Amino acid sequence: MKTLHQQISEFTESFVAEVPAEALATMNQAKDDLEKTGIVATSLQVGDEAPNFTLPNHQGEPTNLKSLLQKGPVVISFYRGGWCPYCNLQLAALQQALPEIQATGASFVAITPETPDHTLTTAQKHALEFTVLSDARNAVAQQFGLKFVVAENLRPLYASFGIDLPATNGDDTFTLPLPATFVIGTDQKVTYRFVDHDYSQRAEPADIVQALSKSSA
Repeated sequence: MKTLHQQISEFTESFVAEVPAEALATMNQAKDDLEKTGIVATSLQVGDEAPNFTLPNHQGEPTNLKSLLQKGPVVISFYRGGWCPYCNLQLAALQQALPEIQATGASFVAITPETPDHTLTTAQKHALEFTVLSDARNAVAQQFGLKFVVAENLRPLYASFGIDLPATNGDDTFTLPLPATFVIGTDQKVTYRFVDHDYSQRAEPADIVQALSKSSA
């Protein structure tokens, strides 16, 4: 079975072969500019206390972090949206790893700025058995230090790919979260984090499971 990293590498290779060089240069420049902001270093770190939050799932039902932590550790994965191929690869891989995650006594939630209607579509597409939460205007992502504004020169490029962020997110802020994964211990402290300015880089599910196993040992 291929790792998530292997799947991402294969997709990236085919994507780079198909996309015009000018478009790739624009996207790469945006990644470099985002890295220069220092957002990764200022986001939530291991040992920090995670902010409590309450967010709705695709049915509008509230999910609260503190309530989840009463049952055990919580894995939180922020993703950009169902329009992002890297996010889709990650969500599918996390669904595959869900039994191993749950076997450690942990629960798992995914968070996206997309509206509940769009999270429902993503959940159905991948037959997701974990909770997907809608983070309006990236309010919780901001508390985790992950919120950023999409570069203006990327917006028409996204539109040319059929990506309509105002429509999927329900606002015109053009903000997204850095894709990131955190393990939150029952004391509400971060015990593991994966945060990268490059949206193609994602936490390997096996590493998440290993982090959970260590924290429960």
